[in-house]
Amino acid sequence: MQLILDRRLGPGSPLPTEAELMEDLGVSRNSVREALKALQALDIVEIRHGYGTYVGQASLTPLVDGLTFRTLARHDDDTGALAEILQVREVLEEGLVRRIAETVTEAELDALEAVVARMEAAVGAERPFPELDREFHELLYASLGNALVPQLLGAFWTVFRRVAGARGWTDDPAPELTVHRHRDIVTALRARDAEAAQQAMAHHFRGIEARTLTR
Repeated sequence: MQLILDRRLGPGSPLPTEAELMEDLGVSRNSVREALKALQALDIVEIRHGYGTYVGQASLTPLVDGLTFRTLARHDDDTGALAEILQVREVLEEGLVRRIAETVTEAELDALEAVVARMEAAVGAERPFPELDREFHELLYASLGNALVPQLLGAFWTVFRRVAGARGWTDDPAPELTVHRHRDIVTALRARDAEAAQQAMAHHFRGIEARTLTR
């Protein structure tokens, strides 16, 4: 890891060969291979068999996998583990939505309205809309220009969906209410009311938590 940092190698950059790493680091071939395997698991390096080893994207995939396992491993308390994940996501989003009230543009609000309209159409057609829900939250924070925000929130989203799917909790018992709560968020943002936007987000998460705890 330090070699990658010292040489300022970016994602996709080729790493030295095994022989070069052995010489540069003063270690055995087995040590180099074990280190590369460990870094591959963390998405810090990417091993392309037959082509070489490259700097990875350092994505949050290891975090997602670890949190999913941690939650599913708590066989006696699935809902408690999911509630913890939701609580962390809720704290992040309630804080972020206050900033959005100051930065979101009318065009971005129109895009959010369009997603809510598609949610309503899905309800009318009796179709689930989890991906629209995710799209809404990703669009919501676009104006922040913070690349880590969608990655982090996406990680929590993916864990929640994986666990819910594994436990058969795929249906939203109140889709109309879910749509309404998303629209409340947009309405508050259009009014540039940060307090109301935060409250709308809190109500949204209260609904998700209530659904989880009744499973």
